[in-house]
Amino acid sequence: MTKKERQEKILEIIDRYEVETQDDLIKRLTDEGIAVTQATVSRDIRELRITKAHTADGRQKYVSPARADDTMLSEKYLRVMKEGVLSMDPAVNILVIHTVSGMAMPVAAAIDALHCPEVAGCIAGDDTVFVATHSVEETGILVRRLKDYQD
Repeated sequence: MTKKERQEKILEIIDRYEVETQDDLIKRLTDEGIAVTQATVSRDIRELRITKAHTADGRQKYVSPARADDTMLSEKYLRVMKEGVLSMDPAVNILVIHTVSGMAMPVAAAIDALHCPEVAGCIAGDDTVFVATHSVEETGILVRRLKDYQD
């Protein structure tokens, strides 16, 4: 495996998983069949300019430079979710979210930016957001996920 391939795999892993430490990253690489030393991983992290960012639950994880800006935005969107959402009403595969007046658009933008896989799309008015999901089950998953963001 070339250095470039290994570094691409590192970026793929940190984008897919919440990797908190170099040991976590080494384990993920090993699981992928890539044997590396801590020194190699440390050098790759430095060369790729990988940084750490806060997760929703206050821990830290590695993020690629391109995702670092997204992570800062995500923190702002989480704040919008906490401050703007009044209630959530599941209706089959649509989640109806009631917001503070004028906050529906920012809440819909936050939901889009959080890249929840359950979301098919959002439509926002002044104080209401309709979020379409792919199934009834995914609506329930989305409600739980969004409530976690509000805690």
